[in-house]
Amino acid sequence: MAGTIQNRERFLAEIATRLGREPKVRVEKPVWKHQPQRAVLKDASAEELLDVLRKQCQQIHTDVVETTLSNLPNALNETVKLYGGGPLSLWRDPRFEEFGLSNLIEMKWPSEEIEVNSWDATLGDENIERAEQANVGITFSDLTLAESGTVVLFSSADKGRSVSLLPTHYIAIIPKSTLVPRITQAADLIREKLDNGEQVPSCINFITGPSNSADIEMNLVIGVHGPVKATYIVVGDC
Repeated sequence: MAGTIQNRERFLAEIATRLGREPKVRVEKPVWKHQPQRAVLKDASAEELLDVLRKQCQQIHTDVVETTLSNLPNALNETVKLYGGGPLSLWRDPRFEEFGLSNLIEMKWPSEEIEVNSWDATLGDENIERAEQANVGITFSDLTLAESGTVVLFSSADKGRSVSLLPTHYIAIIPKSTLVPRITQAADLIREKLDNGEQVPSCINFITGPSNSADIEMNLVIGVHGPVKATYIVVGDC
């Protein structure tokens, strides 16, 4: 239910008056003469963006696996095995079926008996408990920032953020088409959705590799606030 703001205009007008300003009905967004943020990787191709992502992932302690759509099930299986198997926690996401991983929708693993838990809004907090007990969390990336090696995740009732935060290991499946240069383009795309009247998630997570912290004496510690290891599986879209 939408909230109601009472006496909003009178309150703002009072503040403007005390500051010696004319009350404004609407604030126009400024058009900046110089926008250097848009020049970064401006004309980069998908392959060039992928190369930037590869190099950045070396800096953020994240493995990158490149595969084709047909070989994705095998690449995912090998990565899960490398991390020691299940239990697995994943989104209830139609892209699993679209990308040839329909067995995960049925909560089955192809190679051996591995527990698979798909996020189920009807289970409430039990989803969080399952994610906390999981060895590997698996999601798709909605947008991928090449410059920083960041995956952008749009949460929803079927896509709980705990899947990418609580398991010991994290795997992001990255469709190549989701690659953009940097956060500038991600913000543009989110703004475009809002301007078009589309529903934008209340929670959007920007995840850059495994958990990192250097708060104590500038000593880098990995895995303090989330997964200790992360792999990005980049999938060609054809």
